Amino acid sequence: MNLDLPLIWIAVIALAVFLYVSLDGFDLGIGILFPFARSAADRDTMMATIAPYWDGNETWLVLGGGGLFAAFPGAYAALMPAFYLPIILMLLALILRGVAFEFRVHGRRRGKRLWTFFFSAGSITAAAAQGLVLGGFVHGVSLRGGLFVGGAFDWATPYALLTALGLVAGYALLGAGWLMIKTSDELHGDARRWARIAAIAVAVLLAAVSVATLVVEPHVAARWGWTGSGFQIARFARLAPIPMLGAAGLLTLTIGLLRGAHAWPFVGAVVVFVSGYLGLAASFFPYVAPYGLTFRDAANDSGALGLLFAGLVFILPVIVGYTAWVYWVFRGKTTADAGYH
Repeated sequence: MNLDLPLIWIAVIALAVFLYVSLDGFDLGIGILFPFARSAADRDTMMATIAPYWDGNETWLVLGGGGLFAAFPGAYAALMPAFYLPIILMLLALILRGVAFEFRVHGRRRGKRLWTFFFSAGSITAAAAQGLVLGGFVHGVSLRGGLFVGGAFDWATPYALLTALGLVAGYALLGAGWLMIKTSDELHGDARRWARIAAIAVAVLLAAVSVATLVVEPHVAARWGWTGSGFQIARFARLAPIPMLGAAGLLTLTIGLLRGAHAWPFVGAVVVFVSGYLGLAASFFPYVAPYGLTFRDAANDSGALGLLFAGLVFILPVIVGYTAWVYWVFRGKTTADAGYH
């Protein structure tokens, strides 16, 4: 049986990136929401809700980045120079956030305030940096012969800033939804209020990013059938289920909030992220470095992909298995006296 290894690998990397965004998104969202907590005790509880998961969630980032490097070295070589600065900023922010997570629990009054600030700042900075990379990616990468020929700040555009704001709001929504699942009493009520505010911000920014994408990027506009004055109905109709899915997610989120549900707002937020992710895929696939390098052009040779695939068959079930096991073991509400250590 002949396997289409480049297609398999691009699907695996896409899945890993989405799982990172949706899983690490909610614990980044906790840090984004930190400044709005009523007390240090509430922040302790917020951290306890993600303590068993946060470092495991970042496994998917490693798999996505490592898979890109190994399976698509051409894409890695083209994309990294284009986004060195925001990617390094993201990694430094994630490191700072991880250190703050471990040190905050041991800090006294002044030290605890300092590590609280660093945890929140690291979360916000990491989310914003990811949004800047996303905006620069969708806007396109200047390539010649498969190599990056642009400038170090090509990603720094108003469009990228808009996507960064949208991603920060989206992560805050995921974080609020997670707190609604894991907490009760006063903190649960605060999380519900934060979710309402974040949902409005996400809806507005998602609409703004969608419109801006059609305006600033002609490749995407053509894919969705936008002519500058209207849509080509036949072309848009093929992709219409994607924004409809996003609308269904927002509706699920809204109904869940109105009815006082604990889990459905989070489910609705994840569906919105699924819709956005599918919309991105529909906008630039098969490019891995828009809009000049496809995943087949960037792929490693078949022998290397086959060897990597053999390792993937072993390691991917292990990652999925221990991730599912951790979420199952630590299911249920997090109590106020729960401690990280």
